[in-house]
Amino acid sequence: MGFKNNREKAVELDDVLRDFSVTQKYHVICGFLLFMAFASNTFTGSHFVFAAEFVQYKCNNSVEQCNVNAPSNVTFENQFDQQCYARVPLDEAATCFEVNQSKLVPCNDWVYENPDSFVGEFQLGCQEWKRTLVGTMHSFGNMIGLLFIGPLSDSIGRKKAIIMTGVFGGVLGLVRSFATNYWLYVVLEMIEAAVGDICSPAFMLAVEIVSAKDRAKFYMITQLGYRVGNLLLVLMAWLFPYFRTFLRVIYTPLLLFILYIYLLDESPRWLLTKGKRRKAVKILEKAAKTNNIVLDKSLLEKLTCEKENKSAEIDFTSLLKSTFSSKVLLQRFLICIVWWSTSTFVSAGLAINSVLWGGNKYFNYAMIPVVDILASIFMGYVLIRFKRKKPLILSFLSAALFFLLQPFLPSDLTWLSILFFLSGKFMASIFFNITYLVTSELFPTHTRNSMHALCSSLGRIGSILAPQTPLLLSYWVGLPSILFGSASLIAAIVTLFVPDTADDSLPDTVHQAEFVGSNERRKEQEVELI
Repeated sequence: MGFKNNREKAVELDDVLRDFSVTQKYHVICGFLLFMAFASNTFTGSHFVFAAEFVQYKCNNSVEQCNVNAPSNVTFENQFDQQCYARVPLDEAATCFEVNQSKLVPCNDWVYENPDSFVGEFQLGCQEWKRTLVGTMHSFGNMIGLLFIGPLSDSIGRKKAIIMTGVFGGVLGLVRSFATNYWLYVVLEMIEAAVGDICSPAFMLAVEIVSAKDRAKFYMITQLGYRVGNLLLVLMAWLFPYFRTFLRVIYTPLLLFILYIYLLDESPRWLLTKGKRRKAVKILEKAAKTNNIVLDKSLLEKLTCEKENKSAEIDFTSLLKSTFSSKVLLQRFLICIVWWSTSTFVSAGLAINSVLWGGNKYFNYAMIPVVDILASIFMGYVLIRFKRKKPLILSFLSAALFFLLQPFLPSDLTWLSILFFLSGKFMASIFFNITYLVTSELFPTHTRNSMHALCSSLGRIGSILAPQTPLLLSYWVGLPSILFGSASLIAAIVTLFVPDTADDSLPDTVHQAEFVGSNERRKEQEVELI
């Protein structure tokens, strides 16, 4: 009898979520709201590619002498061709000079191809590092912000964190559009990136409101918001080329996230870890009513969530201690940092370098989200059929192969070089998305967003370095590709040391997390279903 009572208490959230489908009304609505959150994250995370884009300029006083420091494969096809350029300078010394009384002196007065551009308004002639610094400071701010957004989400809930980051990001982005000082603009860029990352809590909510069998499918659908957001970003950049107007157009809609107070529900899994079973049950009953289904009342009455020994409330210091005291989780944490560093470095680097191709910059950048959409659809199919680990390793290896070979392709076969670039991007999109998903499946619920955010934060060293890769073109045009390929190869190797998490329910405790992907964990779940 005691054995039966013990089993009656072992009702996990997944036992209830199996009654729902991602194609039913409730999850369709939630999916759309999260889709919009992910789309807005693309606006805030990639805008600097267009807002702080490169603009050609020449010395205003002389065109007689010039120290052109441009990549050998770059050609110019406009009125500036016969004049001085300063494209991707190595440092401030690598600039154009003017002739003054038969002597070369540094030029300090510039004429810009587009004086209303970011570079023109802030007078950044021969200071290419200041332009690329915008993207780097954005990534640095994002890196710092994740250190508190993750714990904040674990503390106050996914829903509140989504609303706060969305609205604050919108306000700061609008304020930045009025900045008239370069350094004020950069500081606001960093602060907005730190407090406006809606992606982290939105992602956690997406993986926690579905059962294990639907996790990959629901994630694939909602994260398409990134891709659609990228396409919309290109469209807005084309329609509103003035960078201040562009910023106002993409940041104003973020203020509407205040409406999520009424539109979005909290994660039942998070509520259970906080001991708020009644609220969790209320949300599940609301979802069932929306879908016109009837839930088993006995399951809801016995619904519970295993907690850590002392309390569901845990500060960030205790989080680190509880996680790093486990050698298994420590090893996985270090591997996650390698995954994230590679993913952010390669993805951001490819997007930034794409606008440096010849031809139409908007079309070039639009190719990135198109490839990403195809990769997302393919990824969803692969994850459902082949789990997690093998697809992750193969995507890292395939990307490495494409990137390492690209610089050595015949220079006259431009189409082949672009094909390799896009193929590498296709694989990079796959491994970045799988990294997002697997990281969330390796850590327990009450610290999941904190650990996911910590991995993402430390891994942002990749996106911090990525905006500087165009500067490497002046050394060798193939150097960025070699770096992208090498990083992908290292990530593939370390992936051999993690388990496959596809068939397991999300762990709620450190103990459960240690056995994710093991036979012991699966046997434990089978017993709980009896």
